[in-house]
Amino acid sequence: MNETFTLAHLSDLHLSSLNDVKVRELLNKRIYGYLKWQLKRRAEHRREVLDALLLNLQYTTPDHIAVTGDLTHLGLPREFREARNVLQSLGSPSRVTVIPGNHDTYVSTDWNSTFALWTDYMLSDEAHLGAKAGTNVHTTFPSLRVRGIAALIGVSTARPSAPLLAVGSVGQIQLQKLEKILVETGKQRLFRVVLIHHPPVDGTVSWRKRLTDASAFRSVLDQHGVELILHGHAHRSSLTHLETTAGTVPAFGVPSASALGRTSSRRARYHLYRFKANPRGWEMVVTVMCYSPAQQRFTEEIEKDVLLPRPLAGPP
Repeated sequence: MNETFTLAHLSDLHLSSLNDVKVRELLNKRIYGYLKWQLKRRAEHRREVLDALLLNLQYTTPDHIAVTGDLTHLGLPREFREARNVLQSLGSPSRVTVIPGNHDTYVSTDWNSTFALWTDYMLSDEAHLGAKAGTNVHTTFPSLRVRGIAALIGVSTARPSAPLLAVGSVGQIQLQKLEKILVETGKQRLFRVVLIHHPPVDGTVSWRKRLTDASAFRSVLDQHGVELILHGHAHRSSLTHLETTAGTVPAFGVPSASALGRTSSRRARYHLYRFKANPRGWEMVVTVMCYSPAQQRFTEEIEKDVLLPRPLAGPP
């Protein structure tokens, strides 16, 4: 098999409008996020940047698009409706996979008025085929979508947290299900991509933004193998590594896909991962696409080969 799969990775769009927010909607943790939006983020996250991204994706034509959370600011129902429109602009549910971020769960909300609007972009393949659809995070995640040689495994770390905290957790229920998914997709010799909002490698973000059960999450990956980890949350490009039994696994983070960028490192980017099997295992090339304020479009910033762990079961 010599099939090449191209996966686009974007995150942290934060592009919903908060112009008509009611005071009663802010009588909780959301007040902190609303003030931050008023003071900074409304000027940072721009629709024209997203429009440039949508146009560039038409040019790069990835096989699939992964969005690793934080489509909203405060997790309000109206924001979920706006975000669904953005998802529809990106592509059909069969071509776009979404997981939630901490901003999407600022406080506890009714599933039917929020995440239910995104379910066709989050559900596993089996749910689309008629199995029980998700009605909460425990029945929706981890999700599994198989596209060609790729197994796209969505994990939710989105949980309401205390004011001034942006922590996340996977939880034991998801971890147990994740083990089974990794084992099965490993036997099928698929290229396993785990999508998660919070970075799983310690030190990538500050203590107040951390993944609280990162150690348990990493342990599952160590035991059962994975080829690639994609995350958001940090609002900057990053490449860290997770040491596993099979070898070193790359974990890539991307900045906000809508950010003008207070500094060049914070400017909007998305990544393209092109991977295929080779006689030794897998090979992958990563292309970083960066927004240029001067040109008002995304351009190629860098392209590089990335070392991957050897498959536990061997390549297809």
